[in-house]
Amino acid sequence: MKQKRANGRPQLQAVPPTEAIDLGVGGLSLCPRLKLLLSFFRSDASVRPVDEWKLKRALLDFLHDSIGLSVPEEDLAIHKLPDLNKRKRSEPVAAGALFIRDLDHLRRRGKGEQEEEDGEFPRRRFFEWRDSVVGKTDGIELNIEGVKFRLTVEIPPSDDFDQLKKSWEDFFSTQPLGTRYSSRGALRRPDTIVVAGVPSRWFAEPRVSSKPSMLVTHTIFSVLGKIRNLSVASDDASGKDEGSKGDLLSGLHCKAWVQFEDYSDFCAATKVLCGRSMHKEGSRLKSDYEVSWDREGFFRILEERTPRSHLEESSQTYQQSLAGRLRREAPRVQSEATRIPKRFRRVD
Repeated sequence: MKQKRANGRPQLQAVPPTEAIDLGVGGLSLCPRLKLLLSFFRSDASVRPVDEWKLKRALLDFLHDSIGLSVPEEDLAIHKLPDLNKRKRSEPVAAGALFIRDLDHLRRRGKGEQEEEDGEFPRRRFFEWRDSVVGKTDGIELNIEGVKFRLTVEIPPSDDFDQLKKSWEDFFSTQPLGTRYSSRGALRRPDTIVVAGVPSRWFAEPRVSSKPSMLVTHTIFSVLGKIRNLSVASDDASGKDEGSKGDLLSGLHCKAWVQFEDYSDFCAATKVLCGRSMHKEGSRLKSDYEVSWDREGFFRILEERTPRSHLEESSQTYQQSLAGRLRREAPRVQSEATRIPKRFRRVD
């Protein structure tokens, strides 16, 4: 079930981590899932080659038989690491990623849970289940025709909001005293998120270009909060990531820097982007993007490299142009989203 929106925006703080969020543009939505990073180590003296397919089958069987998780093959990616003969015993020989997308069992209420279930209960229930899955898989030993492998499992930092928040709090607390505060005396805090690895064509204007559009990108992320500044560019690095599922090729991804007006909007947007993937109605493709916060100061550096007079003029022109284009183009972009044939629409 997708989270309904109120006053044009979803109530982000109240959205449980098991619910989808409708972005309201082009049939795009953020769907919950659990992502786990996998590392495989040899646990015996064997030097036999690593068989990726057999490792994959062994892990899928373990998940089904021992934990009761049925994971489609396309949601488990395993790849051998290079130079296996030169690796030490303490170094992994294969790595991968596991995606668990079926979270329906976490949405169902048990007996006596109706009165207790508030905003925190489904969140607590999800995290308890997530920790249980990690605890049951981390450290297991897989026997592949007499060859033993030890598996380690971890949650990627980009999927853990608490870990991300701690990283920026630690970062700003270690800055020199004079740089911890802005010119207004307020404590410096991050305000810009970085989202990498989303399909460029999903952020493009339909039938106009396959390159990401500022207009469409602004419309999508404005659902998450009031935007102060925005930049979007091609992201070739995402297509070269080892172990990717191969759904997207290099050059077809984009990367967005989104600066919010308020720290609360920044936190809420980061929170809902963590632990979710982007889906498009009518498409089987799932974009498992990466979200982080901007510690380099992307827009500050951009401002320093641009003469103030030119920056103010271009900023004013951009705001006026964007506002005008939003008024002219929003109905057309929205109409594109409603032209999806009924057979492809999801019925909750």
